[in-house]
This record gives sequence, structure tokens and C-alpha cells, in this order.
Amino acid sequence: MTQPALDVSPAETVTQSTVEPDLAVTVLAAAGGDPLVAIRSLIEDAEFFREQLYVASRLMSAGISRGWRPTYERV
Repeated sequence: MTQPALDVSPAETVTQSTVEPDLAVTVLAAAGGDPLVAIRSLIEDAEFFREQLYVASRLMSAGISRGWRPTYERV
């Protein structure tokens, strides 16, 4: 059995740009252009996610993670 053809107009096939935004510029803009505010915000986010990773690793059994354990610092 053949698949019916989809009736798609050309406007519906346009895709978004594949250009990735510069995240450093985005973070700096979100901090109002103040680099210290941007750095402090990123440090706070890193601490929050580190805590979340710790909680998740304590709640996750070794069977679910197949023995994988997170690292909390870059090596």
C-alpha cells in the first residue's frame, strides 16, 4: 500500500536558521552587559546544578545507571 502524499505548502517547509547563538554573548546580555553579574550568575547556576546532580545520584540506584556515577568537578 502506498503512503498518501502530504499536501504541504512551500511556506510550511521553511526551517529556522541553523546558526547557533553565541552563548557567552547571550549570558552577558542577560546580565545587562555587566561581566561580574554574568560570572556570578553562572557560578550560582553551577552550584545549583551540582546540588541537583548530587541529589539525583543519591536517589538513583546502581541498576538504573548501570554503575555510572557522576563526577562533580571537571577532570
